[in-house]
Amino acid sequence: MGDLNAARDYFETKERCVFCDILAQEERQGVRILEIRGDYAAFCPYAPRAPYETWILPRTHEASFERTGASRVGSVTDLAALLRAMTEAVTSSSDERKLALIKGHPDLAGKAARAGTLTADSKAEQASAGLDRLSEAEFSRFHLLNNDYRKKFSMPFIVCVRRHSKDSILREFERRLRNDATAEKKAALTEIFRIAALRLDQRVEAPDRLKVHGQLSTHVLDTHGGQPAAGVMVELDELSASGERRTIASAVTNRDGRTDRPLIADRPIPIAQYELRFAVGNYYARLGMPLADPPFLTIVPIRFSVAEPEGHYHVPLLITPWSYSTYRGS
Repeated sequence: MGDLNAARDYFETKERCVFCDILAQEERQGVRILEIRGDYAAFCPYAPRAPYETWILPRTHEASFERTGASRVGSVTDLAALLRAMTEAVTSSSDERKLALIKGHPDLAGKAARAGTLTADSKAEQASAGLDRLSEAEFSRFHLLNNDYRKKFSMPFIVCVRRHSKDSILREFERRLRNDATAEKKAALTEIFRIAALRLDQRVEAPDRLKVHGQLSTHVLDTHGGQPAAGVMVELDELSASGERRTIASAVTNRDGRTDRPLIADRPIPIAQYELRFAVGNYYARLGMPLADPPFLTIVPIRFSVAEPEGHYHVPLLITPWSYSTYRGS
């Protein structure tokens, strides 16, 4: 009984992984569905470590989890299989349990965010999309959309914010408000699984990694000189429909005309419009190239949009002192 009481205390805390909410709901109703198993807490970053561990999947999925090769806390041999076992536990559960899981999530840019009562994960995830830096007008828009969504579906709007920008979240809000209840519950669960996949990939050690990251890279080729353009200053900005721009990466090209690291990697690329800026005027000036005063090209801007957060976007620049071109590479 001591372990069960301790587990109950754990589930009453705010910080638990997204799947724990299913068990938390039923445990509060006095239903004993917890599995106290020493090896099975690897997937849950908040699970207590002593004197017991908490397994969040029902017993019917125990074999599925054992096939992942979990043998010690924090490490599994097949992360994809672990995610499949977790999602199977949710998709095969009752509608009531699914809805309890959905309703355990906070509103985006809601009262909890302003009051500072979000979990550390939720706070960081919402901040990644700029939801912690909303103007009063933007906050009011989110508030109205949250209310409209709850009025229609009686649950919070859920989206994996690490895959989005502020603008794309608002578009997603408006698009999904046109769904019926069945389609929207399915969409909410899909987003929960995406959130879980990112958290698992971040926290659990495994030989395999989940396909949850994108990559954005560039290189510069001086077609006039027939060589890679080394020493070109590159800046990457994320652009907002409001006119706001936020610099998210900067680098200088190396001897191969590339940056030493991708401009975005090891995370999804948020769905957004971006602008790459290349200081080509300074590059040609350093080469001693005879240029007009002022030179024809100084800063070359390239605006493009990302629609696939897990995709590989390579945006090269081909330059002369008087022209430039680009394309989406691989």
